[in-house]
Amino acid sequence: MTPYPKKLAILAVTVIAALALSACSGGGGGGSSTSTLTVGLPSEPSTLDFTSNGDAPLPLLYNVYQTLVKDDQNGKIVPSLAKSWDISDDRKTYTFHLVDTKFSNGEPFTAEDAKFSIDRVTTWKDSSKDAMAVVESTSVKDAHTLVVTLKQASNSWLFNMSSRIGVMFAKNAVNDLANKAVGTGPYTFTSWKRGDSITLTKNADYWGKKAGFDHLVFKFFKDANATNSALLSGTINVIGLTQSPESLSQFEHNSKYQVIEGTSNLEVLLAMNNSTGPMANEDMRKAVKYGIDHKALLDTCFSGRGTLIGSMVPPTDPWYEDLTGKYPYDPKKAKELLAASGEADQTIRLTVPTLPAYVGCGQVLQSQLQQLGFKVELKQLEFPAVWFDQVFTNGDYDMNITGHIQPHDLCPVFDDPKYYTHYGKPAFAKLCADADAGTEADQVKDLKQAAEMLADDAAADWLFLLPNLIVADKDITGLPKNSTSESVDMTDAARS
Repeated sequence: MTPYPKKLAILAVTVIAALALSACSGGGGGGSSTSTLTVGLPSEPSTLDFTSNGDAPLPLLYNVYQTLVKDDQNGKIVPSLAKSWDISDDRKTYTFHLVDTKFSNGEPFTAEDAKFSIDRVTTWKDSSKDAMAVVESTSVKDAHTLVVTLKQASNSWLFNMSSRIGVMFAKNAVNDLANKAVGTGPYTFTSWKRGDSITLTKNADYWGKKAGFDHLVFKFFKDANATNSALLSGTINVIGLTQSPESLSQFEHNSKYQVIEGTSNLEVLLAMNNSTGPMANEDMRKAVKYGIDHKALLDTCFSGRGTLIGSMVPPTDPWYEDLTGKYPYDPKKAKELLAASGEADQTIRLTVPTLPAYVGCGQVLQSQLQQLGFKVELKQLEFPAVWFDQVFTNGDYDMNITGHIQPHDLCPVFDDPKYYTHYGKPAFAKLCADADAGTEADQVKDLKQAAEMLADDAAADWLFLLPNLIVADKDITGLPKNSTSESVDMTDAARS
């Protein structure tokens, strides 16, 4: 098993449901001189402690909590709390040179805090901690210099340090992470009104570029239609990762708004249970793949907005290859494989979380397959509790539609037979391990082979890659065109 983190799919489920980002002066009027950016989210985190729960870092990562290195909009690693770093010739030792700054509680950020934060990951309950298993030791050279030594060279480790496992905590402020957040970012944590909103405040002592708003509010609601109405009425100013792209036409030719369309790394995955049930049969999996009209599905359930991909690799990754041609829509071949599988009389349980985007795609997929003779039962599971327990924890499903937002997630989702996809083919896991330990050229070569192996084995199907769609008032700047991290990154947002 590779040292990639096993991120919870709950992240992507939350994001694809539609992030509604809104900005308004003074929280919506009243003549106040303060400015507020309000970010509407469809699902409230159950806790702020992302060391024990996979759904929490989206609002806090980068905005409040910072990492040594950061994933920029193009999937590249750039400096953050580490202003620079040196890598030894054997690629096992990293020397980080840290910025001189303070946490929001006034305590200085030092190499001791960085060491504490990295060492503490091994105690996390969240499966992300697996990515830190490659670390052999951490040591403090001086107050602003940290040395990390790996057990073996790892191409993924530094990249993973831009995610939640790389968050830098204050040593004396981790006793109540579920309710309080102490970070070094451009915003500080102010309050959490459960069932309503999380409020952040501009960090006046921030070491870098100051926040563009006095307050950043993450407000929780689920109705996409209400979000569109709020933008049209001027109640909010930005909608991001739009759940209903068919509604964009009302904004695209209106001079009051800007429509930003970029890419993401969120794969909408049709997982197939490789260990039990009818989908453990390779002919059955291949039959399903040939039986899906991907373009028609994308046109119907996401208005044609998105990118068709043939494996678990978005075009922004260096090892991307267009593999969509491996399983073209072929109803005749689908029927032949269905008959040959011996599973034609079996009913496939297709599960989806109770979120509109997934339900809609599930209905289209069910209809397409049933027209070819497949028996498909669509089951909507209450999200997150029931879906998480049944699908992710217990693997009790035949096919499941969900999304994965984690960058570089080809190996994390498929290299472990105990993970919910139940693939974990030894040859695939070896390619992942070799890619991580080899040179950058080896990484590209091996991961291309791994992606092709997934496609050849019909380990799953990739319905489409979610676009990053944002609608905003003309004067809102700094909104991310591309979404390549697990953060709702508002650090550059401002009003012109």
